Amino acid sequence: MRSFALALAASVSITAIVEAPALAAPAAPAAYPNALPEEQIPVVNTLPAQWPSSWVLVHDFHFSSIVDGRVMLVDTASPERPVRGIVRAAQFANMLVSPRRGEVLTSETFYSRLTRGERTDVVTLWDMATLQPKGEIVMPGGKRQQSVTYPQVFQFTNAEKWALVANFTPAQSVSVLDLDARKVIAEIDLPGCAQLYPTGARGFSSFCADGSLISVKLGPDGQAFSSKVVENIHDIDNQPLFGTPAWQGQTAWFVSYHGRIQGFDFSGDVGKAIPGAFDLGTAEGAAPEWRPGGWQVIATDSAGKLYVLMSPNGREGSHKDGGTEVWVADPAKKARVARIALRGIASAIGLTKEAKPQLIVARADGVIDVHDAATGAFVRSLGTAGGANPILITAP
Repeated sequence: MRSFALALAASVSITAIVEAPALAAPAAPAAYPNALPEEQIPVVNTLPAQWPSSWVLVHDFHFSSIVDGRVMLVDTASPERPVRGIVRAAQFANMLVSPRRGEVLTSETFYSRLTRGERTDVVTLWDMATLQPKGEIVMPGGKRQQSVTYPQVFQFTNAEKWALVANFTPAQSVSVLDLDARKVIAEIDLPGCAQLYPTGARGFSSFCADGSLISVKLGPDGQAFSSKVVENIHDIDNQPLFGTPAWQGQTAWFVSYHGRIQGFDFSGDVGKAIPGAFDLGTAEGAAPEWRPGGWQVIATDSAGKLYVLMSPNGREGSHKDGGTEVWVADPAKKARVARIALRGIASAIGLTKEAKPQLIVARADGVIDVHDAATGAFVRSLGTAGGANPILITAP
């Protein structure tokens, strides 16, 4: 029986082979076009001399690889091609941009063995047209403050001819850099005070731990010419201020952890509080209460309105948790005038300098959203155009 089954199987197989249709002849090879020319590497494209007003710089701190931080140049009007370039910003870097100088500047730190070895602190100057480095200023002593990026530890003064760099060893001081001569010209002690707010024509102010404000006027050589302390200018115990304000010229608008708006005038040689602080107020839907939250929580438009990132889960210590709404305030009316619902928890907000400003939102998941600032309506998503951890948005 087994022999019969094997014979039958063989017969079926042979029959199948005989009855199968003949295979088609192989097709003639397709005619391919000429080979592409060899691509030149590297290729550096030139950006417009004046960047469009829809472009912003988004600082990606890159928490998973801090030595590889970067600043993304993002066209917020282009969902198809939002990323227009990248500037490297290494190791707890800070960034400034100066269309007047045609430069992006990064204050950064390097080690000879990447994460160890000899330390070098530098300010790197990048060309705005090519995003290529055009020079650097080495800062000796390994003093540059290394912290998660705060804009107010790296600032311009003296009509953008000088830069101020905050130092922390943990002794606090400020280095003054001549950007044209490309050298450090002074170092000023700043014990017990933090953050740098450009003041007057040539100077800076800083908030101090005892609730005072110190203003330092610089001489032509960059050294401290005079200084003045203003006592009890901010309530550090009951209304602590976020250190990053929204700037309108030389007026800085701050918001406190509890939602109080306070302006400061830094146009003179000594900073001063603007009378008439006001609260953003409350609203339903909070658990337990609405408070500002995030990293860059306040921004302003050309009309003078203020935009504040708010969280409904406000509590002690929630000031960096991020927010789900943006509340719009009019400092002239001293009142909230609008609420904008976001599509997720956000850590930073900024506004473009377009004729019709757009509200740019950096979400906690890394996605960049664009809203119409006037109506609050969602306009488009730019995906992760801001990198892995976008925490600051700067409109040049």
